[in-house]
Amino acid sequence: MTKKAEEIVTEALALSPAVRAYVAEKLIESLDLPPAMELSSEWKEEILKRCKDMDEEQVALHDAEAVFMKAFATLE
Repeated sequence: MTKKAEEIVTEALALSPAVRAYVAEKLIESLDLPPAMELSSEWKEEILKRCKDMDEEQVALHDAEAVFMKAFATLE
């Protein structure tokens, strides 16, 4: 294993169990994706729209950790 991979694992193990579960799920999901999945023009347009909305402060942003904690709390 590379030094970078070891660092990532060490940092991940320091996370709360709920966050580690989320990270593990995302890593496993990434193995199922096709290697070079191209975004459609519609998705690219939507991404640009959302970035513009954030830049212009047209949407309320929420801390990811708080959102995940709230979501995982509903599972308990």
